[in-house]
Amino acid sequence: MEEIVQCTEPCCWWVNPKHALSFLIGKNICSGLLRTVGAVSFCLQEHDFPFLKGGVFPQYNVPQIFSHYRILPQNYHQFLALMFAVTEVNKDLVLLPNITLGFDIYENHQIERRIILYSLSLLSTQGRMIPGYKCDRQNALLSVIGGDSPNSSRKMDSHFLQLGVGFEFSQGERRVYPSFLRINPKEFPQYVGLVQLFLYFQWNWIGLIAPENDDGERFISSLVPMLNEKEICLAFTQIIKIDFHVAKGSDRQRIFNTWSKGEVIVLFGDSKTIAHVHTVVYLYESQRKESFLKVWIFVSNWKLTVRNPKYILQTIKPFHGALHFRDDAREVSEFSRFLMSLDPLNPQGDRFLPLWWEKVFGCHLHKPGKTPPKGKTTCTGKENMQNLPSYVFEASMTGESYNIYNAVYAVVHALHAMHGSREQSMISPFCYAMKCKVLISDAASCDPCPEDQYPNKNKVQCIDKKLHFLAYQDPLGYALVSLTLSLSVITLAVLAVFLKHRDTPIVKANNRDLTYLLLVSLLLCFLCSFLFIGQPGKLSCLFQQSAFAILFSLAVSSVLAKTVMVVLAFMATKPGNKARKLLGKPLTNSIVLACPLIQTILCATWLLTSPPFPNLDFYSLIGEAILECNEGSALMFYAVLAYLGFLAFISFTVAFMARKLPDSFNEAKFITFSMLVFCSVWITFLPTYLSTKGKYMLAVEIFSILASGAGLLACIFLPKCYIILLRPDLNQRENIIRKSCNV
Repeated sequence: MEEIVQCTEPCCWWVNPKHALSFLIGKNICSGLLRTVGAVSFCLQEHDFPFLKGGVFPQYNVPQIFSHYRILPQNYHQFLALMFAVTEVNKDLVLLPNITLGFDIYENHQIERRIILYSLSLLSTQGRMIPGYKCDRQNALLSVIGGDSPNSSRKMDSHFLQLGVGFEFSQGERRVYPSFLRINPKEFPQYVGLVQLFLYFQWNWIGLIAPENDDGERFISSLVPMLNEKEICLAFTQIIKIDFHVAKGSDRQRIFNTWSKGEVIVLFGDSKTIAHVHTVVYLYESQRKESFLKVWIFVSNWKLTVRNPKYILQTIKPFHGALHFRDDAREVSEFSRFLMSLDPLNPQGDRFLPLWWEKVFGCHLHKPGKTPPKGKTTCTGKENMQNLPSYVFEASMTGESYNIYNAVYAVVHALHAMHGSREQSMISPFCYAMKCKVLISDAASCDPCPEDQYPNKNKVQCIDKKLHFLAYQDPLGYALVSLTLSLSVITLAVLAVFLKHRDTPIVKANNRDLTYLLLVSLLLCFLCSFLFIGQPGKLSCLFQQSAFAILFSLAVSSVLAKTVMVVLAFMATKPGNKARKLLGKPLTNSIVLACPLIQTILCATWLLTSPPFPNLDFYSLIGEAILECNEGSALMFYAVLAYLGFLAFISFTVAFMARKLPDSFNEAKFITFSMLVFCSVWITFLPTYLSTKGKYMLAVEIFSILASGAGLLACIFLPKCYIILLRPDLNQRENIIRKSCNV
């Protein structure tokens, strides 16, 4: 028997989609929502639709303080994600060529027995509604995207392919429903995040509230042991029945006495659960004229949206601020552009769009040529979704919509694999829009792990590769840092000795300015080793090789200048030799400026043309990703090293030729030996550097820098420090003159 259901106060209608698309055009619709299992709900202020007959439409008596809530407000967003994914697949020339996808939407009217009816209708091709498509041929059912409640999925046949996006079955239920595949993120990581949040803020008195259903019981049973393990005190756990009837005053007092025990209250459940708690808190505070100040934490399956942004403060006021966990969603840039392209004046078959548009933007759409109603703002169709508050509508992919998007592509890739050969379809059906870590053993084909992962021993799971670089905490890095600091301290000590004894003959005889310059350049060479240690970044990669090359060029050019001065000083003693004119600061300054300047030009060219940059090498080491600095241009890198080697060879050659020249302190001999050590280190460096990978390659270069610098420091300066500190009798002008005369 047909009946008409009327509202005596604000109520919610759960409307058949066919009727919704055909009839719902009234002006009093306050919100249009869509559930993933085709929920289309419209909240009406008056009984303006007497033509809605022939069905059982349950009436909900909602308290006035609930009038600003919208049940599951993200549903239309999920509908758009579904439509976007289907449209995107149909435009793809590679996926499912010559196959067009469509979709149906069904609503269970909050009556679970209707699921059976819809399950049967899914097997039929009569009376199908596919927005945007006209199908004259029989359509084949691929799969069903389930709703956010496990009850609806349980009612469907266990062999019906379902993709769940809003809940998870227990381990035992997964065996009963083998054709149910879950797309949404697991709840357990969220519980781990809750515990970490409690530990971080040192919250130690926690209350848990959950609805009386399987999800609520699983939440309590999963979180309580984790709290006990971390020695976090549990103030109370409460399982509540969701009922719109407001509890009696005595019951509210008892509830509040329980809730008052907790420092932090974690609320698990959907929007109905939150609304129930909101009602109790609101009524309690209204009667007691005092605030219930607690820290509230909502889990990810709760979504709050108000039908009008101006009511948001009134809606959340009883909670006095709250923390909310959200599902993760990757950015899908095309989806944002898809949303921006929606036009309510040309909805292209989406009859929900004009209704939704009028409500969220507070305007009225009317046909061209007709006069708009008085007092109504006319919609231009150019209103920007990005200007809407996020609690009204998000202009990007949300966690729930991302689950829908993944579900569509999971089905598409599975169907694509069925139509193609196994060799051509190497993509796992469920790995298109998300990372898959667990693979199936004994499969007909093996899916390769992503480049940043590697398979475990049994080849059934992909494991993230560890970052590999020379860290300060690494034993090798710690040893190199200690060696660098030690050599830097020794260099500073030698510089201090020469500064303190700067007026002594041995310091004067070795050209004080060149000595100071050489010591400072060696100190900077040692310190530039720190650019090679630690996690590579843009700046460290950009300057580490250039700084090393320029500083060592300065050090070697200082040694070359000292050697040239020794040779010229001996030649100037011969009568009539013109070398005396070359002695002095102009020559030494020219050498120490010109040689590093050439190296600086080479490095500047390198940085301007092909600068080094941080790079991840996934293939050189098993189970590790090498984070390294790519030279950018190998040619420029070896050109810089070649020039440095050229300077060292010239210095060694000049010093070797002057090793037998008379010198009071054997300066040429010491320089010869120091350059021999320097050249030996860098000749050994090249084959060793090319045969190593990762942090060991950097360790070889750092050790070469330290060893060559230490060779210069020890061979040139330690003999002089020995005379200055331990044999001051040799550091006398008379001794120098006597030794020179003997020579």
